[in-house]
Amino acid sequence: MKKLALAVALAFAAGGALAQEKTIKIAGFGAKSGVVRSFGVNSEAAMLAAAEVINKQGGVKLADGSKAKIAVEFLDDRCNAEEGISVIRRIAGTDALVAIGPTCSNVAEPLFGILQKKVDNKGDSGLQFPVFTDVAIKVGLAKISEWAFRNVPNEMTMYNSVFYWLHQKYPDLKTVYGGVEEDFAHSRATWHLVMKDRAKASGFAVAGESKWLLADTNFATQVREMKKANADIVAISAHPFTTCGVLKEMQRQGVKPKLLVGLTSSSSLETLQGCAKQAQGMIIPSSFAPVNKEAKFAAEQTAKKKGAADLHSMAAWENMFILKQVMESEKIAGTRASVQADRRKIRDGLAKLNTTQGLLGVSKRDAEGEADKPYLFVQAKGNDWVVLHNPL
Repeated sequence: MKKLALAVALAFAAGGALAQEKTIKIAGFGAKSGVVRSFGVNSEAAMLAAAEVINKQGGVKLADGSKAKIAVEFLDDRCNAEEGISVIRRIAGTDALVAIGPTCSNVAEPLFGILQKKVDNKGDSGLQFPVFTDVAIKVGLAKISEWAFRNVPNEMTMYNSVFYWLHQKYPDLKTVYGGVEEDFAHSRATWHLVMKDRAKASGFAVAGESKWLLADTNFATQVREMKKANADIVAISAHPFTTCGVLKEMQRQGVKPKLLVGLTSSSSLETLQGCAKQAQGMIIPSSFAPVNKEAKFAAEQTAKKKGAADLHSMAAWENMFILKQVMESEKIAGTRASVQADRRKIRDGLAKLNTTQGLLGVSKRDAEGEADKPYLFVQAKGNDWVVLHNPL
């Protein structure tokens, strides 16, 4: 009887300990459906993998010295601005302390606009909820709100470096032709405001440009225009689906530029799954490659969650560890009563960061919450993106 009583007591004690285990929620959101669904799928996998690693290491230390495990919930915004705003309002209505996302710049821009622009502005009724973006990369978005932060690479810096390097390495190449996914905020901005400008600044003449839409499947007219221009370099500012469509049409029409340059977001497994043969030799600047122990580990853990490691998903991985650091340094309480206070502490903690540790090294952060991340040039070879050049 004594043994039975002891067993029952131990069982109740164990059950009580499990019931009292503390958790804090980090929400993720992005595109898990539609043409760019792979970005959301990969970010979710990276967040889940990072949370698992953090939890196995003990979780997050709270203000009272106790530990809390991280729980991740990921919502699909379908790369739609209205849906994205609805999703962030839904998240803010839960006990989630911070959100990582979104995938699409056309979602991030209006979504950041509903956040409180200036902290402590009593005349601003905008949403007071911290958003830490991993994917949406259009230049300059974090300045929209002091509640918005981004861990995305600086495309102006990266493409300036790419075109300067190409001009030095291939002095006989003189002209660039652009192809752009015109209805997608990121690809449109990257060609018109970044690639084209940086190519000219490095001494290349822009021979023209062709435009298409994210949902297009026929690129015959655009490639005929490209063929007529006969440029030395073709720069394609588009996501994997239409990048592959254009590359296959280029092959069909016999368009063979001396070099191909791609959009940051296309340095992904999805591009090589869709058109590895046609993408051979394409050069893209990227803030991720599995070039060290930490990066390889992150990629392996993400793969276990059925996600692929690229510059976007690995930013989500980094965000999880940055948030752990911030939550501990700002001493969040992690209780139901402290949700809004903890959100503010996380926002303030992110705002304090001048540098963050990433998988490829230290990223600098400016006053607007934008990151300047280490980067590499990668090139499509076989079925992989391999490091072509390290400019740093």
